[in-house]
Amino acid sequence: MALCACAAALLGVAPTAAAAAETPLSPELSAVAAPAVASGGEEAQAEAANLPVEGPGSLIREGEDLVVEAHFAAGAAGQTEALEAAGARVLEASSRYQTVALAVAPEDLEALAEVPGLEAVEPSLQPVFYGAEGAGTSAVASNGLCEGGAVTSQAMTQLHVAAARGAFGARGAGQTIGVISDTFDTATEAIGGGAVATHAADDEVSNDLPGPSSTCSGQQTPVDVVAEGPAGGSDEGRAMLQVIHDLAPHAQLAFATAYSTELQFARNIERLAEPVAAGGGGANVIVDDVGYFDEPVYQDGPVAVAIRKVTEAGVTYLTAAGNDNLIESSTGNEFASWERNEFRDATCPSAVGSKVGESSSRCMNFSPTATPDSTFGITVERESQLIVDLQWAEPWYGVEADLNAYLLNSKGEVIVAEPVKNVGKGTGVLREPVELFGWENKKTEAAEVQLVIVRCSSNCNWAANVNAKPRLKFMLMEDGAGVSKTEYPKSEAAGITGGPTIYGHAGAAAAITLAAVSYEQSATAPVPPERYSSRRPVTHYFGPVVGSTAAAKLGSPEVVQKPNATATDCASTTFFASLRSDGWHFCGTSEAAPHAAAIAALMRQTQPAATPSSIVAALESSATAFTAVKARAAVGAGMLNAEAAIAAIGGQAASDPASTVVGAVAVPTTSTEATTSTPTVSSSGATTKTTTKTSKAKSASSRSSGGDAKPTAKIVSHPKALERTRKRSIVGKFRFRADQSGVTFFCQVDRTAARRCGERFQRRFGIGRHVVKVRAVDTSGNASSAPASFRFRVQRIGA
Repeated sequence: MALCACAAALLGVAPTAAAAAETPLSPELSAVAAPAVASGGEEAQAEAANLPVEGPGSLIREGEDLVVEAHFAAGAAGQTEALEAAGARVLEASSRYQTVALAVAPEDLEALAEVPGLEAVEPSLQPVFYGAEGAGTSAVASNGLCEGGAVTSQAMTQLHVAAARGAFGARGAGQTIGVISDTFDTATEAIGGGAVATHAADDEVSNDLPGPSSTCSGQQTPVDVVAEGPAGGSDEGRAMLQVIHDLAPHAQLAFATAYSTELQFARNIERLAEPVAAGGGGANVIVDDVGYFDEPVYQDGPVAVAIRKVTEAGVTYLTAAGNDNLIESSTGNEFASWERNEFRDATCPSAVGSKVGESSSRCMNFSPTATPDSTFGITVERESQLIVDLQWAEPWYGVEADLNAYLLNSKGEVIVAEPVKNVGKGTGVLREPVELFGWENKKTEAAEVQLVIVRCSSNCNWAANVNAKPRLKFMLMEDGAGVSKTEYPKSEAAGITGGPTIYGHAGAAAAITLAAVSYEQSATAPVPPERYSSRRPVTHYFGPVVGSTAAAKLGSPEVVQKPNATATDCASTTFFASLRSDGWHFCGTSEAAPHAAAIAALMRQTQPAATPSSIVAALESSATAFTAVKARAAVGAGMLNAEAAIAAIGGQAASDPASTVVGAVAVPTTSTEATTSTPTVSSSGATTKTTTKTSKAKSASSRSSGGDAKPTAKIVSHPKALERTRKRSIVGKFRFRADQSGVTFFCQVDRTAARRCGERFQRRFGIGRHVVKVRAVDTSGNASSAPASFRFRVQRIGA
């Protein structure tokens, strides 16, 4: 589940699998755990682990702690106290996958390795978010009022959203769109350096996001941040929300991060879909722009399983195809991946054979001819990072072949080695058919390197099946650039396929997957998609990963057509991601996907009976055909057409009139609160208090529409003032009321941002002091002058 960037700790030094130390720590973590490295800085730790210092494939951190995933054979949830005793902090625990996501200091890794029952501990590595640098384009400035904000996405015209608004009056009212990306509002500098042009509060003022500071009626409910990402993010999620708000300005918006592990990503998908009253986002449309490198190629993984769960409950789910396509300039070949229908043996290069045992292992034959070739040439551009993602067609937790990767320089010397065990029992075995490694070309000219893939068996790994020769595939995860050519760049008759780069949950049948097209292309006759837009179908050979045992092989391979369709990228935002002479532009499938999500919400608004399957069918059947690059493998059904899609699904005119300019919602700056408490007895016999707070302060500002009475919120049920527990936390349950009907509640827990909540609210509270505050906002946007609040303490006993 964590990204297995499995590279040797020391360049050019590769112990055999048989000689590897019996530790649950992966080679990267073993290298980082060395005292001299653990006490060093981030650069020293990245160098020791042979990983990038930052960007995709680098170590994820929470503060100074590393984020890792600890795998157990059984009983993972019961080991949380032991993990905490070793110095780790539990982020998420899954009994389904027998995995615990942790934050741990490098100095505590060796102590963590001693926890009983651990099978493997691997680092969680930075996923890729599919935003890309854009070409110089023309920003579209709005009138600054209520349909577009400071800038408006060019998709309004290219994808016929403006026409759909005119024909059906749809602006998204009644729909909630959830976004999963890196962060919402934690950026401290722009992508290219310098100050961040805007933050969320600025976007509300300019009407580029909804919220109390917006001056537009029907747009004053803020983004519901269900789970914020780490400090210092890029706020790509906020950029996605901006373009959604352009197309569907009356939809409610929610956000959750995909950090810090694949396990947490999957859980946050479910959280966004859960009802607001249960602490969720209440989303009926969800979109993401994330790819974890070790998501399975040949079956649905945990993220795809979460997507299937929410779509079966009626949620429409969309995702970015990715920006990993590479096109050879001289031939036009798409060469970002290479796949062969079975492992074919060839003699290993001497530098590799001496390390793995020539007599017991064989290397992959990459040649499409009768002449064998055990090396695969790759040209890495100057000052560029090479990331290789190798996977083979065996199910998670049912791996029989142990494949290892090596990288040689032009002299045939080993510069990166991959000694991780994928087969066996006991510690240090990662039972997933995936190997990931990175290498940086620090030179100022291109470098020629050679990939070698070893099938490790016998004395190299006695647990591996010597007869297992599975289908295999490796992808060059370059985000559209960094590798200029390869030795074998095209498909061949000898069972070789070159090019496809859609993988993981982007290949899930339950998700709608979007390719990207520049907004400069014609709205009626687009020519090509973006060169970097990932493409081609995926093929699954096994059932989904639904637990920690191997899934069964499918009766016949499942071919999933991807991408489904194409949508606009390189459109305008207020701050992200590439600054040109005419403003900020957001390129990549990361922007295509939220454009499509907004259209899906408009379809649901105009046709309440729509289902996820009927929405994808209508999107595809109504799409605009491309005129040059017509292959479905590249552009799906074509470029989305909102007006035609709504008609195709049988949409009806919506009663959703345009917003009008009003005043911002009042936000009091000071208040003096008086509190009265009345003891009551609940049906369970526990004593609680109903607390009413009244404010003596007057609002610092008022709505220009004026005259409406502001609702007052009350907390009518809550935990005891002192809650004692033998556990690490409690579930606190609250119930709210207001003196007006039809209000929306906004809850603030401790120092977190206020977020929308139901009249019944519950969440988990750790040991310590807590405060819960709640305001009510009526349908006109009037907010409580002062919040109702309740303070309490959770005390641990018997620890």
